[in-house]
Amino acid sequence: MTFIINGEEQEIAAATLADLLSALDYEGEWLATAVNGELVHREDRAGFTLGARDRIEILSPMQGG
Repeated sequence: MTFIINGEEQEIAAATLADLLSALDYEGEWLATAVNGELVHREDRAGFTLGARDRIEILSPMQGG
């Protein structure tokens, strides 16, 4: 399925947000995720079904200043 991930179009086989994060090798509880502008909490990712052309933002904290 085609998704827009952090502004880039990508073709990835994933049915849920958790599947997508796994396919992209994102791990950890420190991630923030949003689909089509709506925040998706960590505990909801496994049950959050994705659709073609969904816009997914994956954010991680940065150190430094």
